[in-house]
Amino acid sequence: MRNGNNNGDEFKVLNDEEADQAVSYSRYLSPLVSNGRDFLLTPTGTQVKVSDLEGKVIGIYFSANWYPPCQNFTPVLVDTYEQLKSNNIGSGFEIIFVSSDEDLDAFNKYHASMPWLAIPFSDLETKRSLNQRFDVEGIPCLTILQPSNNNKDDDAILHDGVELVYRYGVEAFPFTKERLAELEQKEREKHEKQTLTNLLTNQDRDFLLGQPMAKQVPINSLISKTVGLYFSAQWCLPCVKFTPKLISIYQKIKQMLVGKGGEDFEIVFVSSDRDQISFDSYFSTMPWLSLPFGDPAIKNLAKHFDIRGIPSLVILGPDGKTVTKQGRNLINLYQQNAYPFTEARVELLEKQMDEEAKKLPRNEYHEGHRHELTLVSEGTGGGPFICCDCDEQGSGWAYQCIECGYEVHPKCVRAVNPGPTVDR
Repeated sequence: MRNGNNNGDEFKVLNDEEADQAVSYSRYLSPLVSNGRDFLLTPTGTQVKVSDLEGKVIGIYFSANWYPPCQNFTPVLVDTYEQLKSNNIGSGFEIIFVSSDEDLDAFNKYHASMPWLAIPFSDLETKRSLNQRFDVEGIPCLTILQPSNNNKDDDAILHDGVELVYRYGVEAFPFTKERLAELEQKEREKHEKQTLTNLLTNQDRDFLLGQPMAKQVPINSLISKTVGLYFSAQWCLPCVKFTPKLISIYQKIKQMLVGKGGEDFEIVFVSSDRDQISFDSYFSTMPWLSLPFGDPAIKNLAKHFDIRGIPSLVILGPDGKTVTKQGRNLINLYQQNAYPFTEARVELLEKQMDEEAKKLPRNEYHEGHRHELTLVSEGTGGGPFICCDCDEQGSGWAYQCIECGYEVHPKCVRAVNPGPTVDR
């Protein structure tokens, strides 16, 4: 092995025989070195020997600065990493960045936002080898290697580090199967004990904000109601587009429940707004309740329900237990008919949709697309999709363009006679 710089050195990936001969490295570290390099780079360009990582849990982070999901996840991973380091919990943990950036400047800029090590940008062979070795199909990807995994059995390698960090944060460390089993058990117990009160209250507050915004509404007034937790923010364009639709459906459900013997529905806004002014402006358009801006319960709820993106609508039943985290999708598919969002209700609606689909033409032309569309279901080539007409989620039945993948809800089709139309 020899030290080199990251300005044009050629590196050769070690094959299995050479890795076996590199006795100074455990097998789990050998994929990180090459015949031309035995070091990794800090964000400032300092070289750190791979051998210095011996005995540590290693996270290999496949990412790129140009990809939005990576841009979203990297700050979360940085926060988790720094918490582990500051608490001395993670002294036996290190992350190594494997870049898919387009050029050296992009790599350097992106790596500068990270507190961990990286494979040199110029070592293309090692980066390619790592992607193949760990079967990386998409980014961001965080693969966890354990120091005890010194044989060729890859069963101990965790490939879902991104999900684990999103879900558990620092609690996931040291990412062993035993630790993850403990966390899953705790999570099950927590959800079993879940009530509306322990979700929405804290030691300083037992109320929600109503309209007008100065009004305080006791949380216990929501007990025995079906409640939607609406995770949203004014800066989020999909949220701003979905909110008026949700307001309309909310009002229709409330009207539908009039005179139904105490059965009721309510929504609680869980804000991700960036300042009080934005929160006040956005909440003033809503007819439902809200947690106060910046309340500690907001982060707890996002973590508890594993919220990855907004807008998101989580439905709680009258007993405070989770009915579904797919409230937004159900609203888009079934509007007010989705209430009360239970499995039994959804199953009934799906059967109705299947019956209605039998009456639909198998092929259709839509004024928003030039190709013929074919009616498909999840069992015939369809599946979850984003409607190209209304930009909302869909599942079940859809009209799909076999040529280019264009899909629309059946309800969004505006039929036209075959002929040249404007292609979106």
